[in-house]
Amino acid sequence: MTTRPLISGPRHAISAGHYLASGAGLAILEAGGNAIDAGVAAGLVLGVVQPDIVNFGGVAPILIRRSDGLIESIAGLGHWPMALPSDLFMREHGGKMPKGVLRSVVPAAPDAWITALRRHGTMGFAQVAEAAIRFASEGFPVYPMLAESIALHQADYASWPSNASIFLPHGQPHAVGDLFIQPDLAASIRYMADEDRAASARNGRQAGLQAAHDAFYRGDIARKIIGFMQQEGGYLSEDDLANFHSRIEPAVTRAWQGHQITTSGPWCQGPALLEALLLMEKVGFGDLAHNSADYLHLIAECLKVAMADREYHFGDPAFNDVPLDALLGEAHLAARGAGIDLAHAHPGMPAARLNRGTGSHEPSERQVAAIEPDTSYVAVVDRDGNAFSATPSDGSWNIPVVPGLGFIVSGRGSQSRPDPRHPCGVRPGARPRLTPNPALAVTRDGAVIPFGTPGGDVQVQAMMQVLLNHLHFGMDLQEAIEAPRIATYSFPSSFAPYDYFPRRLAVESRIPTTIREELGMRGHDIQDWPEWTWLAGSVEAVRFDPTTGTKMAGADPRRPAYAMAM
Repeated sequence: MTTRPLISGPRHAISAGHYLASGAGLAILEAGGNAIDAGVAAGLVLGVVQPDIVNFGGVAPILIRRSDGLIESIAGLGHWPMALPSDLFMREHGGKMPKGVLRSVVPAAPDAWITALRRHGTMGFAQVAEAAIRFASEGFPVYPMLAESIALHQADYASWPSNASIFLPHGQPHAVGDLFIQPDLAASIRYMADEDRAASARNGRQAGLQAAHDAFYRGDIARKIIGFMQQEGGYLSEDDLANFHSRIEPAVTRAWQGHQITTSGPWCQGPALLEALLLMEKVGFGDLAHNSADYLHLIAECLKVAMADREYHFGDPAFNDVPLDALLGEAHLAARGAGIDLAHAHPGMPAARLNRGTGSHEPSERQVAAIEPDTSYVAVVDRDGNAFSATPSDGSWNIPVVPGLGFIVSGRGSQSRPDPRHPCGVRPGARPRLTPNPALAVTRDGAVIPFGTPGGDVQVQAMMQVLLNHLHFGMDLQEAIEAPRIATYSFPSSFAPYDYFPRRLAVESRIPTTIREELGMRGHDIQDWPEWTWLAGSVEAVRFDPTTGTKMAGADPRRPAYAMAM
């Protein structure tokens, strides 16, 4: 039994991290737009209606699979300012990542959305931005998770007047049901839309998209961003903005159980999903019962290995020689698989294997990991079979909102290590290693499945379990999404202060006590989650069956996500 039905329709389907975003995307599809137009529209709305965990000036990694089979990855991740001293945080901040504009990287989301439209869309920026402008200017009702999030971070929002004016009107958080209105953000998006309309009327759609891009990266918005950065002591420059374009990066695809699984490259954590799946295949899981102690133990141990290799190797490929073929190759997988003890939990993070130093990984003194800016997600498949998968992100409580603009300048620097010697260390022009990682699967029968989730370091873990539920255990998408999940924390967090909890295994309590006790006897440090928790991620997915043309969609009830189809 599931809490929601599996959604299906003959034309198109969408699943997004908030129901208003799903509605906006569906409206674009019904108006004749394709999956890319609809995905961008939904992504823009997520940056309005989930302002605590997604930001208009944040990140937006995107995977696109066209109906002809072409797959493209748009990084949607900004780089450190070119003028930033690489030793700044080690020299002046004691190896810590301070809050505020010093952790700002180039805001990439507006460019990523426009790049997707330019390369694969059919509509202009103004048309796909209509819903985002409406919800920013007219407001939307505050829902329980947003109210809880703002209340949890009330002191952080109060740190900056520009944040407090949006999130703490009259000095207090919004109550559930209050209208959340963002006039400055509405004006920023509307300015880009107006520039798009004017230029496209004269010279066509591509000229309009370029004008919208210039409005943000070279026009009035850029000038306000740079003025604020200089005022606050940041390093972002006019050239950093004017010269920025999201990289079109190679996607990474591997065969698994006869299916083809695709992630973005090692500038994000995406390939860790592939390594964990391939390890499961290498060790063997076919006879294990779903969510049995043996099965969950193997999942946890495979994830530990994949996340350890993420720690040792992943970073911006433009600055690091990431040995991805070796990490996903037979020899490494066989050696890693042989090191997995099926009866005992590894006591921490598995040691490095491919000639990469391990560094120092001290267990956190805290009992609970710091909760950092999170993420959302959107998946779309249109009537022609084009698929869109995007994971927009960036929180708004550890960095100031730019006054008059209504958004933050991406604080994703928090995912770089202060030490520039680390694979994802701070370096001018380099990108942090990103947790958001959209994915796509093409099944052995030709079905296309864009899928993803928020959740920081839990993203890969939740995505893996849902994929196994669906493709191996035969659950439909909604069943696969709602099944209880686990998450290991036995590796350094991607977010400052990089908490590390050896042996820690969080388990949703719908998994029986006897199973949790058995996992504890194997050496896992069990942290009991509630029966349902947003900490376990919020997986959204759409499946297109080319034999019937049917599009099916599932959405996670752990958050205000919803699926729609027509």
